[in-house]
Amino acid sequence: MDLQAMKARLAPLFPGLMGVELQELSPERCVATMLVRPDLCTAADTLHGGAFMAFADTLGAVATVMNLPPGATTTTIESKTNFLGGAKVGSTVRAESTPLHRGRTTMVWQTRITGDNGKLCAVVIQTQMVIAPRS
Repeated sequence: MDLQAMKARLAPLFPGLMGVELQELSPERCVATMLVRPDLCTAADTLHGGAFMAFADTLGAVATVMNLPPGATTTTIESKTNFLGGAKVGSTVRAESTPLHRGRTTMVWQTRITGDNGKLCAVVIQTQMVIAPRS
């Protein structure tokens, strides 16, 4: 699937609601940006931890889709987030997801999320299950 087709696929879903903007897409790397809006924040006007996690989960899933065999699907089965810094309302966060493991039954992705200033905000490692097509 190419970048424009994936953007169209995500637009009506939760990532579209959050404002996830895919920038680069390949089997080796997925990059996206997201504007930090007030409705995605905590009371302190910083991006909510769940928004960081959902942003990263989207990229890991999209990256897995780029590596699936024909007819297979995927779902997240594990995710771990380290929060290292905040992102204020009005800023833009950037996420880059790269593979740690691309196997037949699971794939593991690391997503680094940085702020406008280039500082690391979060690191997410997730495991995606590869679901074989039904016969």
